[in-house]
Amino acid sequence: MADLSSLADLGATAAVVVEAPVHVQKLDKFGRAYATGKRKNAVARVWIKPGSGKIIVNDKDFTAYFGRPVLQMIVQQPIYAAARDGQFDVIATVAGGGLSGQAGAIRHGISKALTYYEPGLRGVLKKLGFLTRDSRVVERKKYGRAKARRSFQFSKR
Repeated sequence: MADLSSLADLGATAAVVVEAPVHVQKLDKFGRAYATGKRKNAVARVWIKPGSGKIIVNDKDFTAYFGRPVLQMIVQQPIYAAARDGQFDVIATVAGGGLSGQAGAIRHGISKALTYYEPGLRGVLKKLGFLTRDSRVVERKKYGRAKARRSFQFSKR
């Protein structure tokens, strides 16, 4: 390293340019992109491949697995945000948590898998927050408390 004895010497040194990481396509031998999505206690394993737009969750159609329209909408959000509806088949296996957490985990997994298949979609999905893992989980119950924070009822006598 150069001898830096004054601020003038610091200005004369060449600036180190750090380039942004280049995201490359990650596919398996079958031409699928794989990603793991998580939300609360739910973990989803998601594979996407070019197809007609079918979404299969635990060997069922996603409309049969998620009865509520809100949960179906959550699962489809990254596909519509990337303007890729009807272009990819999604196969997901999900375990743990409840239906809401599972839908969020699948959304996270689909978003990550889309960025692995098409790295150019990363900016759109990141801007909408689909690539961020929602780390909020249920707080554990503490000793000497009725629940995580609630105290037992106070009684003077």
